[in-house]
Amino acid sequence: MKKILIVLAATTTLFACEKDKNKEKELKSEKVTLHGGKVWSSVKVNKDSNPTSISIVLDDAVLNTVPVGQPSDHSSHANNLMIPVSQKAGTPFKFIMVNWNSSGHEPENIYTKPHFDFHFYLTNQTEVMAYTDPVKMDQNLPDAAYVPANHISPAPGVPMMGRHWLDVTSPELGGQVPFTQTFIYGSYDSKVVFYEPMITLDFLKTNNNYERPIPQPAKVKTSGYYPTKTRIVKHNGVTEVVLDGLTYRTAS
Repeated sequence: MKKILIVLAATTTLFACEKDKNKEKELKSEKVTLHGGKVWSSVKVNKDSNPTSISIVLDDAVLNTVPVGQPSDHSSHANNLMIPVSQKAGTPFKFIMVNWNSSGHEPENIYTKPHFDFHFYLTNQTEVMAYTDPVKMDQNLPDAAYVPANHISPAPGVPMMGRHWLDVTSPELGGQVPFTQTFIYGSYDSKVVFYEPMITLDFLKTNNNYERPIPQPAKVKTSGYYPTKTRIVKHNGVTEVVLDGLTYRTAS
């Protein structure tokens, strides 16, 4: 009987180990205060240690306490955060810049709604803070193959952020529907440097499980796992803005 119990215990331990090996892992950053709540990053990794998604996570207190209607202040630390991303997962993203715009921003009557800009950067924070050269910002633009089709950059770049590329087929630009969410690419010195879901506060509050595809460029300059869709998921008192469906792409 004792031998049987030992064998059963060993078998149970073996199955538990195998189960742990097959379990998806989550790599979280430290939580950072944003008004009355907390924000952090999360990278999901599969059993082969490959990243499957990267997200910015906001607890309900953030969505319920961000100020609305005040002039948007891009210089205020209270409205602008730098959230690190785990580098153990092999994703090309280095950190996430979170910008809260309590009255939106230009263009007038399009993006002038309370909303978040979530910049997922492919470069590190020190590099981004040096994005101030007007030639690198507004003249050294990426080759067309590295920006998705139908994307244009109609305005000068933003120092310490980058130049923004908009999808001309986005419905809010054609006046078809009011702005609720959109997806933007960013560049500096001929390189794509960020992916940006831009989403209104109302849309985040009222959508429990939203998904949309991300327009894809023909080429990428750095090999790695890149997102193919973005999602909004609510659970356990948090809202996740997810870059999902990470797929390995080879630099070309």
